Amino acid sequence: MAFPFKTLRMPPLIFWLQTAACAIVAWSVLHGALAVAPVDGPAGAAPADVSASASATPASAATPALTDGAQLAATPSLGLALSRIDVIVTHNDTLDRIFRRLKLNLADLASLRSLPGLRAGLDNLRPGESLRLTHKDGQLFGLERRLNESETLQVVREPSGLKATVLQSPLEMRQRTVRGVITSSLFEAVEAAGAHDQTAVQLADIFGWDIDFVLDVRPGDSFVVTYPEVWRDGAYVKDGPILAAAFMNQGKEFQAVRYTDPQGGSHYYTPDGRSLHKAFLRAPVEFTRVSSRFNSARFHPILNRIRAHQGVDYAAPTGTPVRAAGDGRIRFAGVKGGYGNLVEIEHSRSIVTVYGHLSRFARGTRVGAHVTQGDVIAYVGMTGLATGPHLHYEYRVNGVFKNPQTVVLPGAEPMDARWRADFLAHSAPLLASLEVPLGPQLVSR
Repeated sequence: MAFPFKTLRMPPLIFWLQTAACAIVAWSVLHGALAVAPVDGPAGAAPADVSASASATPASAATPALTDGAQLAATPSLGLALSRIDVIVTHNDTLDRIFRRLKLNLADLASLRSLPGLRAGLDNLRPGESLRLTHKDGQLFGLERRLNESETLQVVREPSGLKATVLQSPLEMRQRTVRGVITSSLFEAVEAAGAHDQTAVQLADIFGWDIDFVLDVRPGDSFVVTYPEVWRDGAYVKDGPILAAAFMNQGKEFQAVRYTDPQGGSHYYTPDGRSLHKAFLRAPVEFTRVSSRFNSARFHPILNRIRAHQGVDYAAPTGTPVRAAGDGRIRFAGVKGGYGNLVEIEHSRSIVTVYGHLSRFARGTRVGAHVTQGDVIAYVGMTGLATGPHLHYEYRVNGVFKNPQTVVLPGAEPMDARWRADFLAHSAPLLASLEVPLGPQLVSR
């Protein structure tokens, strides 16, 4: 019996093209040439793994400074799984601890340390600084650390392994001159003039031997200061060191100019070359107020009788650091009668400074130890005959008590005569900048 044959129809061309395309996609996924991006979770859902002080982003979002596109393209296996983590260094952090905390490959850390000249740039981490790490499943592909204001360490993974480069970001100095008048505080006046807190601190440090910025500054006092602003890549970084300054305090003008001598030392001098640095600090503690002044007939609040107060009492919270007023040698550190815990420092020129009512002594404060001006020697307290926490400070010359607030403080060593001509040539344009009228161009950035 003959069977009738049904005519067979060939599939259209589009069918074969679609089949071929599917086969190519399947082969690409199987061999890693094409990665499938993970599907985002619902809006508001928490990520699967979030670390404190760290953020992870896809490789496509990594900054160009950290990951070079050409290097990433040379490593096809990266796909879209590269993660970036920004880490804020905490106290006692090391790179080893950070790697372990983030579960990064310790073998990569060993490779980093083996790179020539890199170990010193990795071992001394500073609390508060930021590190940027890029990894894939714990394998390190990049590290970025700012070494200083103009240099950044960059580590990237190449086919041959990890490679380190130090990137240079040149700093730009823009000199500015600003003027201000004090209405309430030095810091507010400096900020209103367009400068920053660090410039206010510098002003107080420069003139601090001649002006008590806690007690002597009055509304109406004024200043003018010339300094450089530091910029990097078009962004403001900080105020640089003051180059020249003038301060008008209660009608008396003080001027200072910065000079770096041929030996590299930088100091501040008056226009005629006298050092502004004094051999002694006017007040060896950051105090809130003077609770008792130098007085030959003061009524003692505890003994209830007239008794000479041969020093100055600076009220301050318990634990406030007390600093050596000048270079010298500790001749006494212990308990002495109504002084309570006491430190005596012997200086040159038959000068002795005394620090009483201390809560405790600083490490290294012992008889015979040498101290440098500004070293912390103890901490404010109220031991001995004291009604509240304060520092009792005395200044003696040849055994005679002098008022620490008014005594003429000896100056530092004078400028070397060989440098005077260079100093005058260097300081002339800086001092002239203080006379330039303040205009809009001087307060703009």
